[in-house]
Amino acid sequence: MTPMEKRGGDMNDRDFTYERTWQEIFDMLDKAERLQNKHLVAMQDCPKDKRVFHMRNYKALEGVVKSLRWCLGDTTIPHPLE
Repeated sequence: MTPMEKRGGDMNDRDFTYERTWQEIFDMLDKAERLQNKHLVAMQDCPKDKRVFHMRNYKALEGVVKSLRWCLGDTTIPHPLE
């Protein structure tokens, strides 16, 4: 049984193009890291009521960065969900 079948068949191969280049993935990682850094700096310099917005986005981008690094084979990321 494939992982997709275990999930109830809500995805299949036609949902994925497999056409991303390594450069596209590296560019997305760079963009995500820059945006994460922007939120980190803003979080440190903003009033408390706006800080939650930047914290939330920083944390979300942490998962994006970790997942992209894992996809690229970063040996420091054994599993993106841990």
